[in-house]
Amino acid sequence: MTKSGSKNNQNDKQEQNREQEMDLDCGEKTAYYNSRCIERVRTDVSDSKRSRLYIKAIIFAIGGNLLLAVIKGILAWISGSSAVFSDAANSLSDALYSIIMGIGLYVSQRPADETHPQGHSQFEPLVSLFIAAAMASAGIAAVWQSIQNFLGQAEPTALGWTSFVMLIAIVVKYIMYYLVSRIGEKVYSPAIQASARDNLVDIISTAIALIGVWGSHFIHPYLDPIAGLVVALWIFKATWEITWENVGYLIGRGADLELTEKIAESAFSVTEVADVHRIVAEYVGPQLRVDMHINVDGDIPLSKAHQIGEDVRNAVERLEEVDLVYVHIEPIGHQGK
Repeated sequence: MTKSGSKNNQNDKQEQNREQEMDLDCGEKTAYYNSRCIERVRTDVSDSKRSRLYIKAIIFAIGGNLLLAVIKGILAWISGSSAVFSDAANSLSDALYSIIMGIGLYVSQRPADETHPQGHSQFEPLVSLFIAAAMASAGIAAVWQSIQNFLGQAEPTALGWTSFVMLIAIVVKYIMYYLVSRIGEKVYSPAIQASARDNLVDIISTAIALIGVWGSHFIHPYLDPIAGLVVALWIFKATWEITWENVGYLIGRGADLELTEKIAESAFSVTEVADVHRIVAEYVGPQLRVDMHINVDGDIPLSKAHQIGEDVRNAVERLEEVDLVYVHIEPIGHQGK
């Protein structure tokens, strides 16, 4: 990649970047560069606050899902609805995976040590895969119950309290989704974000189950098991999305082309950078680590070259997606490995 644009514009951009660095509210200071405090990405939330937010998310997940599972299970037993049974099974699996999520989040927050120099953050995608597995089991249970109702004698599902409680469940799930998703965004946690997405799936699946109950009563009894199958398909869809995303985190998926270009542009915002190449950006767990080479004037002092490298690192780490950056400095014309 080569530098483009006028030198004056680059000087203005660099000055603006440095002013932004000086204006940063460091809060709980976690990284220092050139005697200035630059907060690392996703460290604007202190460890103690992060722990409190994790605990809140876990309480919301376990408490809300367990309550809904019990209520829906009782209604499924009374009404005999396969759609309601599918929804109850999904809520029960949600409560169980929430416990696993709590354990996993605790482990993932352990600090780096000699055996894990990159920290334990890779445990979070593993927790997300447990969530996906729990969702898949709920989908299988939904398919099984719906098939049983198809093979048996389907009867109209009674309305009454069933519809009322399912409407309440939709409201409760939306509140859970809103609260948990906000926490997931604040702490940038794949596990909590997966839990929030599962809450959204529950909202849609409960709404489909409710349609099945009404359809069974007013149109045809077989609409209830059909709704149960639709719920299962929706669960499988969400399971695949969560699995695909988090497997990528575990195997070190690289950044896409658009993000790679943003990384290069950030490096070029430092005027002394003549060229940027060999950008390797990959996920270590949910965190994006960047290794990059830059070319600078080979005749400048070592201290100046070091300063340029620090400025490049600061510029790239300001990108929301990036966690850590390693910069290799080379003289102009050299393309090292």
